[in-house]
Amino acid sequence: MRASFKIGLWYVWVVLFQLAGLHAQEKDLNYGKTPDKLFPYQKFQKAYKYHFVEPVQFYGAGRNKVAPDNLKEVRIGFLGPLEGSSLVPLGRQMLNGATLALEQANAAGGYKGLPFTLMVHNDVGLWGAAANEVVKMDEEKVWAWLGSIDDIVSHVALRATLKMEIMMVNTGDPDPTFTETNIPWAIRVISDDRQSGYALATHIFEEKKHQRVAVIRTNTRYGRVGIMEYSGAAVRLGHPMMIEERFNDGETDFSMQLDNIKRVSPDAILIWANAKESALILNQLRKMGMKQPVYASDRIVSNEFLDIAGDLAEGVVSTSPYNPRSSSKKLANFRRDYSDRFGLEPDVFAAHAFDGMNLIIAAIQKVGLNRVLIRDVLTDLNTFQGYQGVTGKIILDESWNDIGDIWMAEVKNGQFVFSPGPDLGKRSHSGKMVGY
Repeated sequence: MRASFKIGLWYVWVVLFQLAGLHAQEKDLNYGKTPDKLFPYQKFQKAYKYHFVEPVQFYGAGRNKVAPDNLKEVRIGFLGPLEGSSLVPLGRQMLNGATLALEQANAAGGYKGLPFTLMVHNDVGLWGAAANEVVKMDEEKVWAWLGSIDDIVSHVALRATLKMEIMMVNTGDPDPTFTETNIPWAIRVISDDRQSGYALATHIFEEKKHQRVAVIRTNTRYGRVGIMEYSGAAVRLGHPMMIEERFNDGETDFSMQLDNIKRVSPDAILIWANAKESALILNQLRKMGMKQPVYASDRIVSNEFLDIAGDLAEGVVSTSPYNPRSSSKKLANFRRDYSDRFGLEPDVFAAHAFDGMNLIIAAIQKVGLNRVLIRDVLTDLNTFQGYQGVTGKIILDESWNDIGDIWMAEVKNGQFVFSPGPDLGKRSHSGKMVGY
């Protein structure tokens, strides 16, 4: 076995030690890490009631169920876009990250000598299809599963995982509403678009002092829900969107939308789309003579965007849910092992899948093969106090959403340079307001 896979039992024990932390979660932030100045109705009065102040508990049966004694492997599920979707490059990276984590765990002895096996399922972004894949995972007797990226897939799969009672660890869907379903069978260990939107709005309006910002976004749930929190923040900062143009997936000519944007003379432009479309839009708006600063959603933080945009990418600013250039030794080891194993540079989805799968493995090592007990460990906020993954510190709020640090990513000299995101401030209240 290659030395890169031999993490040793010490690594498992380190993770288990972190999982066993007995300190409370950080309690000095508003819901979703919302800055006070961006909190709804902040200038009026506090709401009568706040949601997501305490995690929803699961009081069902199953904790005394004994694992089968004839197992030859420990199965963990995976659901991601692997074919038939524009998100396939992201899904492949997510699968690689999950695979690497399992291979390293098996090199360290697996679970009591049993190997971990990944049961791989493709999501095609269709309503209902994801639920069928979760049912298949239940039939395969997986103990927990990891995925996915597409917003619709994740929401539908979440309902099925509630019915099947299989723990879901989401490492790719940025939909802010995903963990607000009050379903106690899922956690998300990647920052959502609410935090990205707040960081972008703060950077654009408070730090860069822009006044008139136009938006062009994909006409998908990713674009609609993703831009929602940025839009609300922009309004509260006194700068509603000048114009919001949309396009469908697969489009390559954005001249009509960009003509409309050019007509209102914004002083900055925000693109919310996948890497390919974002780069094409950037190239076309520059060709049309539009010289405004450009900002974008975090899916541009990829080699695909840099390759297509070329020199025109210089100066474009986005956010990132982690710092891939961190000095962390754990991250450096992961990057080395991933490159050795797959011949690729890991992206954000690979890194978060690696962390998410290691959490599943650590939960199984801690409580054994019982779905409910695995759920109990992963949804216990104490679990994540001080937990350091390759993506940095993982902090879950009361809806089991990761509110770890957001980073700014700016293209300089042909590559992304990362810096800490805006200080979003402490809280004067908690929870999410009724009607918001």
